[in-house]
Amino acid sequence: MSHTVHPYSHRLGIIRDWKSRWFGAHGKYQEFLKGDVLLREFLVKKLRGFYVAGIEMERGKNSFKILIKTSRPGMIIGRNGEGAVKLKKDVLKQAHRIGVSVEGLDIEIDEVRSPETNAAIVSQMVAEGLEKRMPFRRVMKQAAEKTMSNRDVQGIRIALAGRLGGAEMARKEGVKKGRIPLQTLRADIDFAKERAHLGYGHIGIKVWIYKGDIFEDKK
Repeated sequence: MSHTVHPYSHRLGIIRDWKSRWFGAHGKYQEFLKGDVLLREFLVKKLRGFYVAGIEMERGKNSFKILIKTSRPGMIIGRNGEGAVKLKKDVLKQAHRIGVSVEGLDIEIDEVRSPETNAAIVSQMVAEGLEKRMPFRRVMKQAAEKTMSNRDVQGIRIALAGRLGGAEMARKEGVKKGRIPLQTLRADIDFAKERAHLGYGHIGIKVWIYKGDIFEDKK
């Protein structure tokens, strides 16, 4: 059995908070969990290409708030807020289809100030480069250098797996700059997985970004 643990779940309750927060969920755990998982999958698919850093959900007794963090808020909101209104309608339609209650739905869109320091956005940038048929080594190197040029970042690791460069045999390649202390629980490590969809198959992308340690007084 592998001992690999997701860097996010490993730090829950220590330096990370839950991505779904519920209040008054007594007896509705199954419904809320199903709703959150399916709606998050729907939004990730729908907002592909908008550089979404994360989707958080908050449920109250009569309210449901979805917080979308992105580096391209203008593209999601649209002219005069048309995009946000359409997105809300689509979420309501999807919720009705899967049979989940989203009473008092509110969608909030937050801007990510430094996208190069966010693992999810960096992984999407790498996927975009690969889908444009750029050489995979150059894509990895450029993404790593761009991220390391930010003074908040102390280390980055990018790993690719699949038919790299269209080769017959699948293989793994990676690049690492700085340090990534995965065993240290106070280490602020951002992690994301992404897929690049190519004509000859998918290429898996993993990104780890280390932004220093978080101590009690800094929280």
